[in-house]
Amino acid sequence: MLGFLLHVGATVLCAHGGQAQATAPNPRVRVGGQPIVTISAPHTVAGCPFSTASGPMPCVTAQWTTGASRVRAGGVPVLLQDSQATCVPNGTPVNIVMTQMRVRGN
Repeated sequence: MLGFLLHVGATVLCAHGGQAQATAPNPRVRVGGQPIVTISAPHTVAGCPFSTASGPMPCVTAQWTTGASRVRAGGVPVLLQDSQATCVPNGTPVNIVMTQMRVRGN
């Protein structure tokens, strides 16, 4: 599916509202002046308020499970606006709220 490429400045939130940030963007490819993000780089999650009856269980990292099928950077699929990730340790998804709106891939 065709979607906009994710970059470091994209707004990515865990299902509970915690802010996710790329840990290792690709420094060689940029869109809008910012490095893009590939499927191999997990995101760290900060500010997740999720809690269970047994205590806090906030999202700590988000590992990407889907990326572009045709577009790669350094041999690794890039992340798109419709890419999917799972948060660790609770298995909830992330929401890509905003990204750049000029470069698309699939």
